[in-house]
Amino acid sequence: MAIAEPDVPAPGDRPPRPAFLFDLDGTLIDSVYQHVIAWREALEQVDVSLAIWKLHRRIGMSGGLFVNALQRELESDLDADTLARLPAMHAEAYARHYPSVRPLPGATELLGALTARRVPWAIATSGAEQSARPSLDLLRLPPDAPLVTRDLVRYAKPDPDLFLTAAERIGVDIRDSFVVGDSVWDLMAARRARALGIGLLSGGYGREELLYAGAFRVYEDPADLLEHLDEVGVRRPL
Repeated sequence: MAIAEPDVPAPGDRPPRPAFLFDLDGTLIDSVYQHVIAWREALEQVDVSLAIWKLHRRIGMSGGLFVNALQRELESDLDADTLARLPAMHAEAYARHYPSVRPLPGATELLGALTARRVPWAIATSGAEQSARPSLDLLRLPPDAPLVTRDLVRYAKPDPDLFLTAAERIGVDIRDSFVVGDSVWDLMAARRARALGIGLLSGGYGREELLYAGAFRVYEDPADLLEHLDEVGVRRPL
């Protein structure tokens, strides 16, 4: 699947089509709850028990920030060595659950439709490349599809670095971009990057939560967004 270069309008032409910067987990692939279970298994290995809903509320952060946030939920402190090992333990547990991950409805079709209409897009995820790269095959994307992972930026969401880097990677202005995500962390990062945010319900956050975090439109999943692309300025070819 080829990635179109952004159109550069001549003076007096219409503005460029918006670019799309997608989160991955819960936005394009149905993997949020596999991540939640993986975090629970990692924590149980160090004798920590934490309610599932508290883990879910942190999905979308980088592993390091996730661990810092969890530390505030614990009744007793974990030593620095244990905290440092948790992200790798989560990655190992997630790999065991990865065979159950599926693309979200309409995800592959949405990316294909954007490419067919010459709308630039990229994927930006707080996950490491090791766990994110296999998702390209899952979405039937080529190895050179634009993918920005936690390994490539200094700070992950809710900092804007991932989306800023993704916009730069495909040669678009972040201010001409939509950030599509399923969590409040995606939308906070979008606002800080000065991009418009589109929320999806497919990661488990509620509509009001996403709107409150800055989404200007909320859809059920990628298939619903595909049906309503005209609402965000992407029209069907004549």
